[in-house]
Amino acid sequence: MEGQQARKMRFSFKNATIVVCFFNLIAALFLLQGFVGVSHRRSVGTRQLDPAQLRYILESEEIRRAMEPVELIKRIKEIEQEAFNEPETEIQQVPKQTAAVDLSKRLKDLRAMNDANSQKGDYQSFLD
Repeated sequence: MEGQQARKMRFSFKNATIVVCFFNLIAALFLLQGFVGVSHRRSVGTRQLDPAQLRYILESEEIRRAMEPVELIKRIKEIEQEAFNEPETEIQQVPKQTAAVDLSKRLKDLRAMNDANSQKGDYQSFLD
C-alpha cells in the first residue's frame, strides 16, 4: 500500500505539470537559439559585392528614379492642395445661402399668417 501511495505522489498532476513546463522551456531555448543563430550567421556571412554588381545595382536605381513621373506627382499634390482649400470657401457660402432661404420661408409663412388673420378678421366683421 505504501508503495502505491509513493507512486501516486511521484506521478501527481503537479509533478507532471512541472515536467511539461521544463520541456517547454527547453524547446523555447532551442527556438531562440535557432532564431538568434540564423541572424548571427547572416551578419557574419555577408559577402562583399564586386564592382560589377555594385555598378549594376546603382545603374538600376538610377533607371528606376528616371522613370518616376516626378512632374505628375507634383501636379497631383497641387490639385490635392487646391481641392483641400476650396471647400472652405464653399462652406462659408453655404450658411449664407441657407440663411437667405430660411428668411424667405419665414416671410412667406408670415404673409400666409397675415392673410389668414385678415381673412378671419373680415369673416368676424361680416358676422357682426
